[in-house]
Amino acid sequence: MDVRPDFKGLPAGSGSVSQGQDIWESKCASCHGIFGESNEVFTPLVGGTSAEDVKTGRVARLLDPTFPGRTTLMKVATVSTLWDYINRAMPWTQPKSLKPDEVYAVTAYLLNMGSVVPDNFVLSDKTMAEAQARMPNRNGMNLAHALWPGKGLTQAKAPDTKAVACMTNCVAEAKVASLLPDFARNNHGNLAEQNRIVGAQHGVDTTRPAGAAPAVALAAAPAAPKPVATDGAAVPALLGKLGCLACHGLDSKLVGPGFKEVAGKYSSRTDTAAYLAGKIRAGGSGVWGQVPMPPQ
Repeated sequence: MDVRPDFKGLPAGSGSVSQGQDIWESKCASCHGIFGESNEVFTPLVGGTSAEDVKTGRVARLLDPTFPGRTTLMKVATVSTLWDYINRAMPWTQPKSLKPDEVYAVTAYLLNMGSVVPDNFVLSDKTMAEAQARMPNRNGMNLAHALWPGKGLTQAKAPDTKAVACMTNCVAEAKVASLLPDFARNNHGNLAEQNRIVGAQHGVDTTRPAGAAPAVALAAAPAAPKPVATDGAAVPALLGKLGCLACHGLDSKLVGPGFKEVAGKYSSRTDTAAYLAGKIRAGGSGVWGQVPMPPQ
């Protein structure tokens, strides 16, 4: 991590809740929802915490088996973790593109949605400790292990493990492999139906024997679209900049159809450009599946 729980590594800067809302709605809401409550792409970030949790530093609903799911603000103990992760990995389509002030603002808005900080709060390297003192699950992380994040955050003198390191008769070379034993193949249902549909990597169809063809045969590749005079490098660069390539491959399907597939489907229309432009602006679902494309 670049920023530790004691705030070492935190750059100077600041951002308000209102500034964070503007950034959130333009760069974060398409995946996380306007209020951080959406589970369409990722699990919800906000929800499940209370004013009492802010007082005690322990989230009561983590012990409630009837509460549906666990949100990020229910589990995370340190505000530095939120700041660091947003800074390094968000937005999903353009990680590390946010400036420090923008990261402060987005983090402030996220904390505000969880009622951790007030509407007029300005998060900065100077006020980070104030936000940390109000984190709903700040007392939910065990620090009594004399390991990371260091002696400054705990008085433990020894690790909380009793294991003994074995340094004799070590294996010369380990074989790293990923496999699914036959006896466990379908013990917990079809993995292909349990994986998220986001991204190019999907679970194997465990209802079929290993090595069997997929249940749904891949459609034949559509005919290549008629060439259009354009800069071959400019279009992919624009698609990457606008986040399109996170869900659409140039030649193949990811979450949504590939651009080559779209071009083939609508190649016979005389109003292709206008039709697709309208679809992109409006967003929607149903033509290529049930996964919604946000309006652009």
